[in-house]
Amino acid sequence: MADPKRCDWAESSDLMRMYHDEEWGVPSRDDPHLFEMLILEGAQAGLSWATILNKRENYRRALDGFDPVRIARYGERKLTTLLGDPGIVRNRLKVRGTVTNARAFLATAEEHGSFADYLWAWVDGTPLVHRPRTMADLPARSELSDRVGKDLKRRGFTFVGSTIVYSYLQAVGVVDDHLVRCPRKTKRR
Repeated sequence: MADPKRCDWAESSDLMRMYHDEEWGVPSRDDPHLFEMLILEGAQAGLSWATILNKRENYRRALDGFDPVRIARYGERKLTTLLGDPGIVRNRLKVRGTVTNARAFLATAEEHGSFADYLWAWVDGTPLVHRPRTMADLPARSELSDRVGKDLKRRGFTFVGSTIVYSYLQAVGVVDDHLVRCPRKTKRR
């Protein structure tokens, strides 16, 4: 095996390296974190992850710390304020989708005990560990992300197509797609 080296995509900036080394692919069962990542992954649609990561603190400020209860109550005045905020992506559908997703997130969490319970049930509580050797080995979507995305849409979520959902599953550690040479790679038992 080659010398340990972090995943190629993480080498573009200090912020990307920190995100890769401390957060990406770490299994999360924390509902506030799962909600934050769901909103950020949706905001990324059509943009680079670096763009969203650079705006993350602005999102935290603008969206009340990603509190789904507060976001679910946003009205037109707050949406207008958000659409005028240059610190976030000011796409009308994405901004409105944040409120829609907060409501769907809360309903799903209530139905299942937590959103984490809902999400991790798709993989029986155990991360799927893939063994990609190069970035070219990474898929943009999977059969799992197809199924999860379809179910999220059925539950009223927006910006949950298969590609976005796959990125989300990677981000929150449901799927481990660190390259085999990466020091953050989960070791098979």
